[in-house]
Amino acid sequence: MKKLSELLEKLEYTLEQGSTDIDIDSLVYDNRKVKEGSLFVCIEGTQFDGHTVAAQSAMNGAVAVVVAKTVKVPEGTTVIRVENTRYALAFLSAAWFGYPAESLTTIGVTGTKGKTTTTYLVKSILENAGRKVGLVGTIESIIGDEHYPAGNTTPESYVLQETFAKMVEAGLDTVVMEVSSQGLMLHRTQGFIFDYGIFTNIEPDHIGPGEHTDFDDYMRCKGLLFKQCVTGIANGDDAHFEKVTQGHTCRLETYGFGEGCDYRAGDVKLINGGGHLGVEFKVSGKVGMDAVLNMPGRFSVYNALCAIAICDHFGASVDDISAALTEAKVKGRIELVKVSDEFSLMIDYAHNAMALESLLTTLREYEPGRLVCLFGCGGNRSKLRRYEMGEVSGRLADLTIITSDNPRFEEPQDIINDIKIGIGKTDGEYVEICDRKSAIKYAIEHGRKGDVIVLAGKGHEDYQEIKGVKNHMDERELIAEVLEELNA
Repeated sequence: MKKLSELLEKLEYTLEQGSTDIDIDSLVYDNRKVKEGSLFVCIEGTQFDGHTVAAQSAMNGAVAVVVAKTVKVPEGTTVIRVENTRYALAFLSAAWFGYPAESLTTIGVTGTKGKTTTTYLVKSILENAGRKVGLVGTIESIIGDEHYPAGNTTPESYVLQETFAKMVEAGLDTVVMEVSSQGLMLHRTQGFIFDYGIFTNIEPDHIGPGEHTDFDDYMRCKGLLFKQCVTGIANGDDAHFEKVTQGHTCRLETYGFGEGCDYRAGDVKLINGGGHLGVEFKVSGKVGMDAVLNMPGRFSVYNALCAIAICDHFGASVDDISAALTEAKVKGRIELVKVSDEFSLMIDYAHNAMALESLLTTLREYEPGRLVCLFGCGGNRSKLRRYEMGEVSGRLADLTIITSDNPRFEEPQDIINDIKIGIGKTDGEYVEICDRKSAIKYAIEHGRKGDVIVLAGKGHEDYQEIKGVKNHMDERELIAEVLEELNA
């Protein structure tokens, strides 16, 4: 229980009705969870506006409502008027949980690509250096030994503050989290200041109804992080660096390959052999070291360099960093799975044309005997994605294995037929094997010396959605079953 006046202490508001000297038993933004003594925050979403149920919430027990519009509620209900209720919810949530971010060193990572890998690398390095680190991201939230599946990349502000509070209670001292443009736009990360705000890169994405109006809006929202952190660390090589960091209020540092960057990478060498792909490079500038990373590609160098720049602020030693980079593995992000000394196989989340093109282009640099790409596309989604992914794979892969992904309420063969339309625009070879396990078995059984095989689209997901039912399906388990069958 808290006094309403305490919860409002960091907010600008107008008291339109009632008193702030009242006890609050719960903070709620879902009207279905309102109970006696609740403070109900009226959130306006794309499908539902909480203002329309303000009166009903009061009758269900809410003693106060927070609004941005005029509402009619029973006379005894306190009405707090704010400019933006999502913004208000973030500050109210921080106050409700006792400002837990003040007890943590907070690191927020934003960007189109690389957020997930960078957060796991940072967690690994800092833990090697003796920190107790929590993580909030696309795949999961991690608090000590507990792993919680993620709903959104950046949770709603109430959930985020609740997560921070659990981290403090568990004795953690640091949190590294992915910060989506949607999360910034919807004020989910308000209510505290990040100690470190990180920018990886930006490309046109998340543009459309319910997301960003255009690329400029997308960049503007990404840039909000640099007005909500003490120290900013940004990719100085990114073409949109100036635009994203424009108007920043933080101390700003850069990383990249460019001479002007504070943390620089150079002398990159690709590692390929024994069914393994990786990269080694030299780091100069504020940190000097030789780095080896068991992940392939130039973009992996950016992710590792970014992690090094962050961890330098924590006094992480070269030995700590080197050990963590060697051990680092991110589920479903260019995740190498050892199946043979003759060829390499990996799992990656690339589930649109842009991500798939970036991945296959990177793997091409390793000059594989053949580049084999296995993928499908989700049902009840844009057919354009299927055409585009088919065309990308047909153009860049030596062999495409078309299979099923999450067909949802569509027939898998219909989705495969759409992908074939895209491949038909190229000269690329392909086979179609609808059952995903059978497709994986084909890829492994027909692997040749020097091949690089990528299973794309599922990544960290451990299910396949068919006719509204999520059936357990983890590609790592499928690979193990296939190997057992082939060995038998």
